[in-house]
Amino acid sequence: MTATLDRSVIDDTAFARLEKEGRLLNPVLKAPTKTAGRVGFRGELALRFAPKLADEARPPELTCDQVMACSSVGDKSIPFFAGYLLSFEHLKDVAEVLGDTLSAGGKYFLFCNNIDLSKKYQVPYKGAMFYVLPIDESTVYNELLELLYLEKTELKKKDTAGKLDAVADAALKFDVTFDVITYAEGLELMGPVRNPNENRPV
Repeated sequence: MTATLDRSVIDDTAFARLEKEGRLLNPVLKAPTKTAGRVGFRGELALRFAPKLADEARPPELTCDQVMACSSVGDKSIPFFAGYLLSFEHLKDVAEVLGDTLSAGGKYFLFCNNIDLSKKYQVPYKGAMFYVLPIDESTVYNELLELLYLEKTELKKKDTAGKLDAVADAALKFDVTFDVITYAEGLELMGPVRNPNENRPV
């Protein structure tokens, strides 16, 4: 069952604008977590909307998938965000959509399908630092567990909110550094964009 929350709770977090703009899609979780004051989201983030035809609601042209994120009540920033992108170039879209919810101390992880599997980067953009990592036919959740040294078996007993808390807590302490490159350098280094329907993480 999808967990959702009443608007008054989300309105007091950094998710408020994203919710109002209709960007928090297909939530597996959009609710308070087990950590007091924390609201979590797992789903898709709409990055670009298709032009609206009359009253027809069309799916977005571009999304960041497998999103895991959290924000605390009363906080204007999203301190932890992770998601899957088909192409590194869409980092710019993620940064622009998140906008004022980004913070200098936040932990932002983007798993990109067209980054060399042997490379990991840090990319400063819009005052925040993004960890850009390859994704090897896995999922953002599994990749994060590996990156953050979390035991899958230990998390199995937890519900969706509990799992998000465990990942977010570990992510917020993450301080490993990778090669720092600019967004422009990343565009030069990225590979071709694969067919989204081929070996796509589900």
